[in-house]
Amino acid sequence: MQYIVFDLEATCWEGNQIGREQEIIEIGAIRLDTYGKQLETFQKFVRPLRHPSLSVYCKKLTGISQKNIDSARGFSQVGARFIEWVHHDDEDYRMCSWGSKDKTLLINDCLHAGLESDWLDPYRDIKAQYHHLKGLQRKLGLKKCLQREGIEFDGNHHRALDDARNLAELFLRYFDLWAD
Repeated sequence: MQYIVFDLEATCWEGNQIGREQEIIEIGAIRLDTYGKQLETFQKFVRPLRHPSLSVYCKKLTGISQKNIDSARGFSQVGARFIEWVHHDDEDYRMCSWGSKDKTLLINDCLHAGLESDWLDPYRDIKAQYHHLKGLQRKLGLKKCLQREGIEFDGNHHRALDDARNLAELFLRYFDLWAD
């Protein structure tokens, strides 16, 4: 069994987002083996099609520049490459992210790009499992939960690969409870 711990960054705007559908702009993932050892990483920027210009808010929040996005490929190509990366050795795997929003974003972008999305199952919502494990009623962000665990956030928050790496640290803290 392998664990694909992933995070996404998406188009975003400050304030009211009604009528604005988010699109993935970065994919970051870590592949862990059945013992929790990191095997490899995946990181790619994605050029959004419906909202190709990033908002000032999005650029500030993520640190992703318009140049990064303009030189990237669209989701149909990057998504297909990510799916190949997930399946590269035909070993059983489980997709893991912080909250179900990333899974929903992937499903939506797969749908728009004409890609299958059934590869996202089996899926594990680490945020829900962590909050259940700790008996937390109020939903906390990843960075806050890492602080609660005494794990220092490494890298840039709201960058996909850095967030995936930090999530993997939390996942490994309770690996014996969460691993199949």
